[in-house]
Amino acid sequence: MSAAIEIHTGVTAAGVPFAALPPSVPTAEERPPLLVTWHLMDPPRTEAAFAAALPLRGVPAWRVHLGMPWCGARQLPGGDAEVVERVRRDAVHGYLEPVVDQAVDEFPGALAELRERFPVAAGGPIGVVGGSLGGAVALRVMAEGRVRVGVGAVVNAAVRARSIVGLLEGVTGRPYPWTDASRAVAGRLDFVARAGDLARGETQPPLLVVSGAQDYPDLRTDAADLVAALRGRYADEDHVQLLTVPGLDHPLAEPPGDAPAPQLPTARVVDAAMTEWFVRHLTPGRQRSRSSA
Repeated sequence: MSAAIEIHTGVTAAGVPFAALPPSVPTAEERPPLLVTWHLMDPPRTEAAFAAALPLRGVPAWRVHLGMPWCGARQLPGGDAEVVERVRRDAVHGYLEPVVDQAVDEFPGALAELRERFPVAAGGPIGVVGGSLGGAVALRVMAEGRVRVGVGAVVNAAVRARSIVGLLEGVTGRPYPWTDASRAVAGRLDFVARAGDLARGETQPPLLVVSGAQDYPDLRTDAADLVAALRGRYADEDHVQLLTVPGLDHPLAEPPGDAPAPQLPTARVVDAAMTEWFVRHLTPGRQRSRSSA
């Protein structure tokens, strides 16, 4: 068991709740790099719970886990019942669009404040991680280029909005009534179609796509399609990798997933793979460190 480390929780950056962990492995840099994550809307569904599921201890960087809108301290007044009601009214405009848009729009301000508050590399490329709908946030941040991203990783990500809508039709019990406006939103949240945006520029940030072998079939297909689309555009195909984790369902923690909990064996596999990925690409040239659990 690793020694306890300091976790900064219960605070916000530009109004966004976060859990921040300083580097827990040796680093020679006075201002190490920054790694930012967005959690799932399923367990683990708060920043502190995600920090426990994927602590990424072996990465010599500050890890800052941001809270997603409508979760944890920012839960809607009606709680989960209100979220379900918004999904029933309109899965795209009532749920997917406002959650992802808010998380993406509030990120630059939160990042600026985090860089002032913690001794992290100023202005350098950051790492990003996202799970499920948080994966859509991470991919949009990478695709839109408002923040310089050096490397990314997603797990069971919402790669295509249409696939998420298909899953949410099980909640509503009826087909979603697509309109021109909702199709436009789905286009912005289709990262297979936006592979050119993810691959543009000279750097082409390395991306690890983790897919649970027991995740929803459509999401597994989307993960494979994303990797195939990016490999056709990346100068170095090895900078885009697909990892399928046996036994991994969609969540990364046991329900309810609001508080930190012991790391599941499947989450430990994801954590180890992402740790290796970020040590290789976010902090190149360092001796790789293994996280202890």
